[in-house]
Amino acid sequence: MQSGNISNSEEKAAPAGLIKTLREWAEMIKIEHTVFALPFALSGLILSLPGKGLSSLPAAATVFWTVLAFASARCAAMTLNRLIDAGIDARNPRTRDRAIPARRISRKTALLISVLSFTVMLLAAGNLPPICLKLSPIAVFWLSFYSFTKRFTWLCHIVLGIALGGAALGGWVAASGALIGAAPWLLALAVVTWVAGFDIIYACQDVEFDQGEKLHSIPARFGVARALMISRALHLMTAAFLFSLGQTLHLGLFYYLGFGLVSAMLIYEHSLVKPGDLSRVNAAFFTVNGVVSIVAFLAFLADKLSGLP
Repeated sequence: MQSGNISNSEEKAAPAGLIKTLREWAEMIKIEHTVFALPFALSGLILSLPGKGLSSLPAAATVFWTVLAFASARCAAMTLNRLIDAGIDARNPRTRDRAIPARRISRKTALLISVLSFTVMLLAAGNLPPICLKLSPIAVFWLSFYSFTKRFTWLCHIVLGIALGGAALGGWVAASGALIGAAPWLLALAVVTWVAGFDIIYACQDVEFDQGEKLHSIPARFGVARALMISRALHLMTAAFLFSLGQTLHLGLFYYLGFGLVSAMLIYEHSLVKPGDLSRVNAAFFTVNGVVSIVAFLAFLADKLSGLP
């Protein structure tokens, strides 16, 4: 009887342990932050195809494989980032309780998750136009390379921006099979400057730690006040690239309404943070930028479906 009770206890403990690990992993990679870049990948999907209305939208299978490729690539990149930065995170009071430095997830498990996620990404890319699989090694390299950049360059924010800008290009080629004309690059540049701008704001939290550890970031190199000015300049470029994209693709009323809302949200984001007051960084980083990406995608989609000039 006793051994039977032990067996039953072990059976109950196994699923509970798995669920706990999955929750730790989801928290570690901030799975909810997929909202930052996935809408722009989907924007690339719908903008790359000509025409208006439902018939101009990509096939459901294309959307599925694109979302799977993006989600698995992000999972691999974030897990690898946490693994590579585990030693740094352990010394930073703000991050020392993350799963790997706190030893709630082992380094071997994190590495296995990264490898499996990249494998799924390649599998998904193989079900999209051939160019997607051909470009996959570049994506794997860049997503892995990013985590090392703050060790030697304050341009690390731009490197991260390029990684997420690549998601928009990936969505574009997934539907069209090519990168032709200025439009895909304008979309990607809008994402690059947007991401780099809000990543600079987020990095302001760690300016003293980064300086002490000799890590590189724009706040650590130029100070918080100048870093916030650089962030504003990047977001002005974001607005310029989005406006140019609308002009290039001859987008209509719904797009420009969305563009106005995105611009207003970026202005609001910068009103939340001051050199002497970073208490609302999380609101600026998480809430505002989640809204920006969703509004931008909905503006593209509404313009595509409406057919209004």
